[in-house]
Amino acid sequence: MKVSLNWLKRHVDLPEKPDEIADALTLLGFEVDDIETTGLEPLENVVVGEVLDRQQHPNADRLGVCRVALGEGVGEKSIVCGATNYKVGDRVPVALPGAKLPGGFKIKRSKLRGVESDGMMCSGKELGVSEDAEGLLILDGNPQLGTPINEVLTDSDTVYNLEVTPNRPDCLSHIGIARELAAWFKRDLRYPEINDDHPLEERPDSHSIFSGVSVDCPEDCPLYMATVIRGVEIGPSPEWMQELLTSVGLRPINNVVDVTNFVMLELGNPMHAFDARDIQGGKIRVRLGFDGETMTTLDDEERKLSSRMVMIADENRALAVGGVMGGQNSEVKEDTTDIVLEVACFKPSTIRWVSKSLGLSTDSSYRFERGVDPHSLKFATDRAVELILETAGGEICANEYVEGGVPAWESEIALSPDWVRQKAGFEISDDEIESSLEALELEVATSHSDWKVGIPSHRGDLDRPIDLLEEILRMYGTHRIPSGSVAATATTRNDSPITGFVRKASDFLVGQNFSEAVNYTLRSQDEQTLWASHVSAKELALRNPISEDQTQLRHSLLPGLLETLKINQSRNTGATRFFETGRSFREVNGKVMEMISVAFLVCSEGAERTWRESRQEDYFWAKKRIERIAQIAGVDLDRFPIKPVDTNNAAWQEGHCSEIEEPKAGISVRIGLMNLARTKEMDIRGEVRAGIFSILPERLHDPKRVKFAPFSHYPSSSKDLALVVDKNEQSGNVLRSVSKIAIKATKGQFDLEDLHVFDVYEGIGISDDKKSIAFSMTFRSMERTLKDKEVNQAFDAIQNEIREKTAYEIRD
Repeated sequence: MKVSLNWLKRHVDLPEKPDEIADALTLLGFEVDDIETTGLEPLENVVVGEVLDRQQHPNADRLGVCRVALGEGVGEKSIVCGATNYKVGDRVPVALPGAKLPGGFKIKRSKLRGVESDGMMCSGKELGVSEDAEGLLILDGNPQLGTPINEVLTDSDTVYNLEVTPNRPDCLSHIGIARELAAWFKRDLRYPEINDDHPLEERPDSHSIFSGVSVDCPEDCPLYMATVIRGVEIGPSPEWMQELLTSVGLRPINNVVDVTNFVMLELGNPMHAFDARDIQGGKIRVRLGFDGETMTTLDDEERKLSSRMVMIADENRALAVGGVMGGQNSEVKEDTTDIVLEVACFKPSTIRWVSKSLGLSTDSSYRFERGVDPHSLKFATDRAVELILETAGGEICANEYVEGGVPAWESEIALSPDWVRQKAGFEISDDEIESSLEALELEVATSHSDWKVGIPSHRGDLDRPIDLLEEILRMYGTHRIPSGSVAATATTRNDSPITGFVRKASDFLVGQNFSEAVNYTLRSQDEQTLWASHVSAKELALRNPISEDQTQLRHSLLPGLLETLKINQSRNTGATRFFETGRSFREVNGKVMEMISVAFLVCSEGAERTWRESRQEDYFWAKKRIERIAQIAGVDLDRFPIKPVDTNNAAWQEGHCSEIEEPKAGISVRIGLMNLARTKEMDIRGEVRAGIFSILPERLHDPKRVKFAPFSHYPSSSKDLALVVDKNEQSGNVLRSVSKIAIKATKGQFDLEDLHVFDVYEGIGISDDKKSIAFSMTFRSMERTLKDKEVNQAFDAIQNEIREKTAYEIRD
């Protein structure tokens, strides 16, 4: 919000230095984004002087030595000057020693060609008010000698661009900021004076101009006031009003419209003026819009309306989008003579939704979204009416149209000075506490220990004692709070299991050359339906979503990672590996379960070209990393059966992925190739392999600590075994079966140190419904070197057990 210093000075006496005011605003809690100076900058030691005479410089043909009068207290000065456009008796700006002109030019007493000069007479360019550098700036109007130049050249202004927090709608006006500065600098605040003696015109034909107001949606518009002024003459607004409006970025339009904008910026009350002759039926109706209804707003845009929008209408059509912008069909024009002045109060959440839906943010909507004090409407109306009568003439019709009412306001907070000191942590006197609150127009009723503080209606953000403490500290000045040492009891505790798991999983994947991504937990319904199912989209839908693209709790982290991959491919970053940790949600038997998830993906195609073929990560590569993530969560995936992903799951490529779904254990795992058709639709180049591990938070626990175990000093002995099994039999199941048999066969003799798959074969010599899996077994003893005979005996026992107890066939 832009605030004009000249405008503020209409309401409170402020220091001359703009930086001092900027510091005060910052300490009061208003961030100053920018300071812009228009016209003459505030200048010290630059005053009005009069040329008394001019003598030729003894050592320079183009210089003169002037005797300049500067008024009482300063006297006369001798100044060397090279200009020639002045004459004796002219009054000019004089920069005295110590002055600092625009551009950082400092004035000091010096000698010019051997003659001492006690300052400098200035041109318009040297002061920064014009481009004329050919001669001195001759001041009109015979200003008094010694007057500071800023009091003579008053077209200058300083404009502050402020950030006002959403809880302070009372400060979205010049009077609101002036109130804060008056409290800070301990100055009196001047409210606009309103003359209540304006004559009221009551004529029989008044109702032919305007006959009334009705409100069909009082929840969205609790108060609506309309005032009729007839006989106005449209023309330019006064120069002083145009200057103030222009200083904060508004374009002057005409006297009536400028008044509505001026009062909004002065008092914080948005308002609108209608041309009375354009209100068909002579009556305003505040109603909700109709779906599909359209209207053209003042910015010359046709707006499509809906049934959630508040409309200001007549009997046939919409005239304005309530609280946002007026329509072209009822704007004040050059030949307007009768106007209807609207001052209203709207529900903040309604205006916020309307503004966002239309993509239309205005000065009015900005204020209504944050809340306008309904108790201020009458004063704002009177202020606007007076300015309209002053600038455009006309007469007020006697009938005042009001729909709704002002809610009763009585707010009082109990406060103890001792409590204030205890919470503040330093000593602050009762008098300072009381003066701080009263400076902000809060009524304080004091007693020995319990005070009652009355809250005005414009300070709806104050409802607790802690809020008053904040106000006291603002007025006291946070820069004045004494420093002190922090006294706190230190405690040690372990991180939560969730934090520990996420950190360790992230460290592992970063070490595997993955880049971490962070996506929103809320996703769109279209995405949820595409990658999960209609059931999940329905079960995970929010009742009141904040936007159309964030309507669902996310079912999986992978869609967000695919979007990340797509963006990086489109920008040719070369990144192909991404991971994310976070919360995902599942619907289980009608109940939504929150799970901690870790997901990663890798794409086979990157932007970087290399001289050699890069290694292609496959299913087993992804499975290895999922197993490690599960170990970090304290889960051994070998305990659970792994099966192909359901063919109805649209996210994964059939025949190239697997899953573990164990609701009782609270885990869910999916690994493999993502659906090629879906990734192609997203314009992702190459194959994408991914893995996701999800677990219920309560099932997380630390993995078993690895402890030292003694190792054998004797050599190992190895055997290979090939088994013919069903083609659909999973290698992991076969490995577990063989492992149990081998451990049993060697028990009490020596150890089975390792068992792993080293080959899978399908083809010649193997029937079409079978496959061959080859295992390598490693045996070792802690006490001795194994002999071939005992190893062969154990190996024979293993083969016999396999033949007798399993359906597997030993391949010769």
